[in-house]
Amino acid sequence: MAEEMHDHDHGLAHDLAQIRTLAQQAVGRRRTLRLLFAAGGGALITACGGGSETSASSSSSTATTSTTTSTTTSTSTTTGGTSTGTCVADPTETNGPYPADGSNSVSGSVVNVLDDTGIVRTDIRSSFGSSSGTAAGVYMSVTITVVNVNSSCAPLAGYAVYLWHCTRDGLYSLYTVPGENYLRGVGVTDANGQVTFTSIFPGCYDGRYPHIHFEVYPSLARATTYANRVLVSQFAMPSAACSSVYATSGYSSSTSNFAKVTTANDNVFGDNTAAQIAAMTIAMTGDVTNGYTGTVTVGVAI
Repeated sequence: MAEEMHDHDHGLAHDLAQIRTLAQQAVGRRRTLRLLFAAGGGALITACGGGSETSASSSSSTATTSTTTSTTTSTSTTTGGTSTGTCVADPTETNGPYPADGSNSVSGSVVNVLDDTGIVRTDIRSSFGSSSGTAAGVYMSVTITVVNVNSSCAPLAGYAVYLWHCTRDGLYSLYTVPGENYLRGVGVTDANGQVTFTSIFPGCYDGRYPHIHFEVYPSLARATTYANRVLVSQFAMPSAACSSVYATSGYSSSTSNFAKVTTANDNVFGDNTAAQIAAMTIAMTGDVTNGYTGTVTVGVAI
């Protein structure tokens, strides 16, 4: 029988040549696929990588901006009636049992020194009106700067501040010293949001850290009753100054009381943050012989 011949049977040499051709084509196809994949993958990687870089760059930029902003606004500067920076909003605190702002009464009568002639004054060491006493103690001058925490710490001009505190023996005029009205006064802030009071360093009575009460009113005209106040709070006295003042003979009753209390365990200051306590504590310089000069900033949200 004759061997069947097929049109593709051209011998071993021809088959080997065909195999080499097919192999080369396969390699070519694989190389092409690799190149296409590399190009496509590179495009995908570039696209994804571009998004990541933008995001990272944006995050880095945000972080840098945030850090710069934090650094820039960590302090407040007041010049010629303008202010920039950040400030701490003073927390609302109790006006205590002896405010004399019309919110309570003594022996059935409402006590309100705010509507008395003579309450607007700088030096609050002496009584006014029909009273004539003067509170004894170490000299103290305090300048208060009132700012708006919602407007880059801009100073609030024309605001009224009512300030009061106890005697060196821990007593309050109009209440535990009913015949006097000293250590109370109202002042109006100037163009820089500042008002200064001259007084005596307050004593420390049992159960409370040394402090000064104050209320802020939107104007002098409205500083006639507690109902118009925009803030009621307290200042803390600096510990170092307290230790020095209470070592003097006139403050002997304050020594043991002060030894038992701190801002942390005080029933008023104790629930405040460290930043709030720092802002509420008066910065003071001076000594018991020449007296003390203090400054403090009050942040009000207007």
